[in-house]
Amino acid sequence: MEKTNTTDTMTTSSEVLARLREKGMDNEFRWTEKGFMDGQGQKTYRPEEMEILKTFRFEGASNPSDMEIVYVMRAKDGTMGYSQDAYGVYSSHDHEAGYDNFIRQVPEAGHDEQLLFEL
Repeated sequence: MEKTNTTDTMTTSSEVLARLREKGMDNEFRWTEKGFMDGQGQKTYRPEEMEILKTFRFEGASNPSDMEIVYVMRAKDGTMGYSQDAYGVYSSHDHEAGYDNFIRQVPEAGHDEQLLFEL
């Protein structure tokens, strides 16, 4: 029997990224001090211009450094993509609160109320 990956059965970030690529949503939003830049480096988005559609969180069963999160996002202009980051003590933003504060301000789809705070 062939393995079928759904949002409930995808177990690795590679599987999630492959599925996003198949759906044409492989635009990686990269953090800059001005906001999230699209994969082509042509446009930068502020938190209020984006929405988190889905969050995938991964924790390594045998290695605590395998802690990662993938945010599937849509900008108000229709641009779809993702942001990927390690979290916890292995975050690549150890000395920079900017990314963490930015992502906390991006509203989540289906949530009418959101708690906003900064580090």
